[in-house]
Amino acid sequence: MLQRSARLQPQVEERLIRGAREATRFFMGNADVHQALERLARRLQELGIPYAIVGAMSLNAYDYRRTTEDVDVLLRRDGLEAFKKAYLGRGYVEKFPGSKGLRDATCNVGIDVILTGEFPGDGREKPVAFPDPAEAAVAGERFALLPLTTLIELKLASGMTAPHRLRDLADVLELIRIHGLTAEDAASLHPYVRDKFLELVQAASSAEE
Repeated sequence: MLQRSARLQPQVEERLIRGAREATRFFMGNADVHQALERLARRLQELGIPYAIVGAMSLNAYDYRRTTEDVDVLLRRDGLEAFKKAYLGRGYVEKFPGSKGLRDATCNVGIDVILTGEFPGDGREKPVAFPDPAEAAVAGERFALLPLTTLIELKLASGMTAPHRLRDLADVLELIRIHGLTAEDAASLHPYVRDKFLELVQAASSAEE
């Protein structure tokens, strides 16, 4: 229940300090989630499983500084099964029996798995779906990510169709601002999300006036 308080409670102050410390560790690359990310990417690469890191961790790669407590990864279903076969009980556990979600038991960090062919946002069929990482991911020496254009398309489709995913639209707004994206960039996006992208470009422009 919402209520007003005349004095800040000690536990609130402690959460403030703890949050600041955790954010500092995250941006210094010392958080448990960073260790979990590197362990996961290394194991997927060793097994030859196509993947792409998505979610907040991938936003950091595109100059948008976001903290997170878990790792989001895009896999094909056969890739997930191959990973489970190799590593369940060897540093990884299912979040519940039969779940696609995992937990890095060593780092105590959740691994949220998104499967190729699933639909962002409300989960219902739409023109934009999560792609096959074997075809869509861009790989570096240590990690594989989705291109910024694909990431923006997925976030737009998510925020457009799920009221509880409005943060995805805010993420796109921030990416527009950071990368100086304009209305001309809409041509590189799927038609399904272009109008929303243009709306956010206009919002970003208005905020800077």
